[in-house]
Amino acid sequence: MSQALEGLKPGLVWKYFGEIAKIPRCSKHETAITAYVVATAKKLGLEVKTDKYGNVAVRKPASRGKEGLRSIVLQGHLDMVCEKNKETVHDFSKDPIELVRKGNFLMANGTTLGADNGIAVATNLAIMEDKSLQHGPLEFFFTVDEETGLTGATNVSPDFLSSKTLMNLDSEEEGAIYVGCSGGRDTIATWKAAYEPAPAGTVAGHLKVLGLRGGHSGLEIEKNRGNAIKILNRVMMELGAMGARIASCEGGNKHNAIPREAEALLFVPKKKWNDAVALVGKCLATIAAEVASVEPGLAVTLTPATGVRRGKVISRSLQKKLTMTISALPHGVIKMSADIPGLVETSTNVAVIRSDKKSITMATSQRSSVASENREIVQSVTAVFELGGATVTAGDGYPGWKPNMNSAILKVAKAAYRQLYGRDPEVKAIHAGLECGIIGEKYPGMDMISFGPTLEGVHSPDEKIHIDTVEKYWNFLMAILRSAN
Repeated sequence: MSQALEGLKPGLVWKYFGEIAKIPRCSKHETAITAYVVATAKKLGLEVKTDKYGNVAVRKPASRGKEGLRSIVLQGHLDMVCEKNKETVHDFSKDPIELVRKGNFLMANGTTLGADNGIAVATNLAIMEDKSLQHGPLEFFFTVDEETGLTGATNVSPDFLSSKTLMNLDSEEEGAIYVGCSGGRDTIATWKAAYEPAPAGTVAGHLKVLGLRGGHSGLEIEKNRGNAIKILNRVMMELGAMGARIASCEGGNKHNAIPREAEALLFVPKKKWNDAVALVGKCLATIAAEVASVEPGLAVTLTPATGVRRGKVISRSLQKKLTMTISALPHGVIKMSADIPGLVETSTNVAVIRSDKKSITMATSQRSSVASENREIVQSVTAVFELGGATVTAGDGYPGWKPNMNSAILKVAKAAYRQLYGRDPEVKAIHAGLECGIIGEKYPGMDMISFGPTLEGVHSPDEKIHIDTVEKYWNFLMAILRSAN
């Protein structure tokens, strides 16, 4: 076991968390983790099956005397968001996650931790192994590609599961039970690249935006963190006014993460280089003052691109279309819920930009717990892109999960939490895409709740899990399983 996990409780959960941290499991690359789960189930003598997408279902019989309890599905996803700091040397296809313990926090060394949703995988494996637990019939449902396409849940067959009650273990706040989530959709714009020679008398420079916190584009969108692409574009427009030309541009990595870093290769008039550096400094001072309380690490730099010869730049007309489009794109919270205090109802995230010889592409994501409002924000983003001359495509999206306050399993869970901790849990909806929405469509009438230990900074290298909440979450789950009649 990793030294960072020594002495932590419950021991089986942390044992398996350490094991899966060694296994590559980026979204769409879950072959190794799927094989590990299947092998573990077989080793434990449990019934296991997979489908062609990589989903896994394992069945464990009821413990003695608990055969009359309801059959419950415990569900989580196998994949993780693979993000790292730019300076971190790490190959997610083969390198294990390096676990770091800092007081009550478990983190990774410069990468995402994978507690989203590795804690659910570890929990299920621990329950599969532990023969001392008291529970009714259980199904363990491991899905693939939750983070980038919800592919596993979307394609699961209606006969893959037999239970009528499901507990999703992919929420990130101990003491809260989630009963609803937002739906979402990705909107992607593409411009056909048009290049021309960089003007004579220009020199190359790297413009970079660094040091932002990023984070989950749903759970942390209301924190008003800086968006590296929007900030980069803001500075590029200022530099463009003094004649700077864009050669290439990139920023962000995932549609569901607020971009932390972005950079552009620019050609700046040589005579104005010092003025350009000074202008970037002024821009940094202005923006840093705007976001000081949430982004103390923001850095914006313009440095010479040594070794870069005078090459090609994006045409003037395309540069204008691109920068004006990014400037016009909405980002952040669009509307708060009038029914659930503190819940973001609708939002949009300017997520990724890439340029190459043939095209420039931008990816954005829209979320809402109200389907009609999600359509509206998708229409707004599409309109901005099309006015900017881009070709727009939109993903199929995923459905939201409508709360059922009369849920039978919710009543069991609330009573269990109250008995354990002497207070009621919070019952909430979440501004993120849990798989419950899709599963509910696949299995009409499925009674569902979602909960988990406390995580912070998911989808970013700042991801951490509050160690003390894992034992509380485990005890809560065990209390539900013992009493779910």
